[in-house]
Amino acid sequence: MAVAVRGIRGGGSGGINGGLRAFFSHRIFISATFTLLFLATLSALFSPHPHHHPSLPSSGNAYVQRTFLAIKSDPLKTRLDLIYKQANDHMTLVNAYAAYARKLKLDISRQLRMFDELDKNLTDLPLKPSYKSSLFEPGSDVDEDVLRQFEKEVKEKVKVARLMIAEAKESYDNQIKIQKLKDTIFAVNELLIKAKKNGAFASLISAKSVPKSLHCLAMRLVGERIAHPEKYKEEGYKAEFEDPSLYHYAIFSDNVIAVSVVIRSVVKNAEEPWKHVFHVVTDKMNVAAMKVWFRMRPVEGGAHVEINAVEDFSFLNSSYVPVLKQLESAKMQKFYFDNQAENATKDGSNMKFRNPKYMSMLNHLRFYLPEMYPKLHKILFLDDDVVVQKDLTGLWKVDLDGKVNGAVETCFGSFHRYAQYLNFSHPLIKERFNPKACAWAFGMNIFDLDAWRREKCTEHYHYWQSLNEDRTLWKLGTLPPGLITFYSTTKSLDKSWHVLGLGYNPSISMDEISNAAVIHYNGNMKPWLDIAMNQYKNLWTKYVDNDMEFVQMCNFGL
Repeated sequence: MAVAVRGIRGGGSGGINGGLRAFFSHRIFISATFTLLFLATLSALFSPHPHHHPSLPSSGNAYVQRTFLAIKSDPLKTRLDLIYKQANDHMTLVNAYAAYARKLKLDISRQLRMFDELDKNLTDLPLKPSYKSSLFEPGSDVDEDVLRQFEKEVKEKVKVARLMIAEAKESYDNQIKIQKLKDTIFAVNELLIKAKKNGAFASLISAKSVPKSLHCLAMRLVGERIAHPEKYKEEGYKAEFEDPSLYHYAIFSDNVIAVSVVIRSVVKNAEEPWKHVFHVVTDKMNVAAMKVWFRMRPVEGGAHVEINAVEDFSFLNSSYVPVLKQLESAKMQKFYFDNQAENATKDGSNMKFRNPKYMSMLNHLRFYLPEMYPKLHKILFLDDDVVVQKDLTGLWKVDLDGKVNGAVETCFGSFHRYAQYLNFSHPLIKERFNPKACAWAFGMNIFDLDAWRREKCTEHYHYWQSLNEDRTLWKLGTLPPGLITFYSTTKSLDKSWHVLGLGYNPSISMDEISNAAVIHYNGNMKPWLDIAMNQYKNLWTKYVDNDMEFVQMCNFGL
């Protein structure tokens, strides 16, 4: 038993000693482990890593590396980088102002030169040998004294740059505003041109389309003839139609109400109305309506009215008349009738000449007066948009000095000269005519038909009209060929005989109008249209026969 107790005691003492030894061994192991980790960390941190700078790897210890690199970096290098960046920023700003100034083509050559010099100085500054070797050489340390000098120079040039930019900023801003204003003006001008073209086209449609009231009147008159054919049998020929001792008028129109106003105004102001003979020519579609009107409303004062259609003059055919021959060509038909709306908006200045009326026979009949009325010596041609305010018999007494055409000249200054109507770049026009010759007006013309026949004016008209099939001598219309045909055979009349412009000019003097023998509503604002100018409209409406039942029924709005 004693042995057992000893064993137990001895075993107890050995267990305590073994536990102590195990405890201290564990602490030593932990301390050694931490020491090794610490040494490994220091070794990793302070070992050279040239490939990690300047761009650091995105590994687990990147933040620690950047922290240590910042601690290790040279403060002079950082300072140099900031100075260099400041210089580059101002150099970029200087270049931006200079480039924009060149773009605007501003008249600031001195400032541009200064900007260029400053840009060059800032660019060349780091390239100076003293700075390049001491500050920008790779692997070399930054010399603080040289850096201080470099900083001083950069600050001086930055100061100059700021002063120049401050001085120029306001003017550049103004130039920007001016440029924006120019752009705005250009855009508005484009819109204005487009609006003018659209407005001109709308005005043309308004002026040249047949108003509902006129269409109504023509239909009512034709309906009257159909309903009562016995009342409107053809009248016999009157000797007065060929009597050269009477006063003869030629009126060519398809507008019934307009023709009636012209004739009524002549008769009401004539001293001897029974001596006046009116030769009215219209187209086939309106001849019946015209005859019914003057049968229902005979002309007062015993004046005589002869009404014919163009087709009644058999010699007016395409084999004789150049205009009719030209209208048969496919090219001319395409010019007039294909895509008129599209062509009008593209060619606003010439779109009015695309109106087929300028090639209609009614418009060109004026060049055939001697053949239409072979027994007459003189005839007064009147447009259907005129109003007569005085007795016109004095025109037959005017001495034309052997000339063919008596007309009022329209030129003043450089306006309404031949150069505005004819193409003087064409050699034929340039050789034969004077571009400064004064133009005159169609609409009220006294023609000496004997002189016309002697001068062979119709043959001249045929010659020139045939040459102008391609419209290279003049644009369309009857005035240019009239100016050519009667170039040296026109006698100028006193301007009081014929006052023009009531269809487009709102500024004509009322004294001038009241003193005129004939007033002319040439232009788009015809007096029978809603777009007529109110200040002149009553001068026409007072000659409208408002007692005529169809005028009231068709609501002319007069």
